[in-house]
Amino acid sequence: MNLENILFSQGFGSRRECRALITQGRVTLAGIACLNPAHEVELSDAFTFGVDGRVWPCRERVYVLLNKPAGYECSREPQHHLSVLSLLPPQFATRGVQCVGRLDQDTTGLLLFSDDGQFIHALTSPKRKVPKVYLARTRHPLDATQLDALRTGVLLHGEAKPVAALAAQARSEHLLELTVQEGKYHQVKRMVAAAGNRVEALHREQIGQLTLPATLAEGAWQWLDAADLERLAQRSPAAAPGHDLA
Repeated sequence: MNLENILFSQGFGSRRECRALITQGRVTLAGIACLNPAHEVELSDAFTFGVDGRVWPCRERVYVLLNKPAGYECSREPQHHLSVLSLLPPQFATRGVQCVGRLDQDTTGLLLFSDDGQFIHALTSPKRKVPKVYLARTRHPLDATQLDALRTGVLLHGEAKPVAALAAQARSEHLLELTVQEGKYHQVKRMVAAAGNRVEALHREQIGQLTLPATLAEGAWQWLDAADLERLAQRSPAAAPGHDLA
């Protein structure tokens, strides 16, 4: 594949814009500027190129994770806050990258993005029942009655049947770890309210077997590697019963 087509496939603009990037000397191969848009490149998993000093891997599909901060909407057309896509390079939006599920604007933590429709469906379809682990800071102290209610099921407004968490345990007096597999609107907040408490802050820590890296700063993103994708593909073991307060 020639260099112009590579840049085009990776979301760096129209073919004309990609051609201009190359002829202006802004694109490098192995650290050396390549001025020929027709330069042929043999692609491999290890192939990278540089644009304006930043090294980019050439990926057929985009799979990335973001440590979402509060104050961003998971929408291309946000209503009241900036789009979470503004935290990612513009090349991803050009490629049609979407959020894999959504987090409320005030919810933080693990958020995935991809342009692979099958990947998105596999992680968001209710039939797949992918577990997600949240940390909820509560207004009132947690107690055994609340935890039991969350495990056995609480009835949410507008729902015909109770909704139960896969696991619920208190990490501290005001910090709840809750594992759910549905994706209902404001589910965690509504479940905690139905159990007799209130969520003051909410953070998603894990999707399936993939945990948010502790070293990833809030607002930062990184590519998913092969091991990450394997973790997401694994069927999660049955959730262990939650523990009561110590």
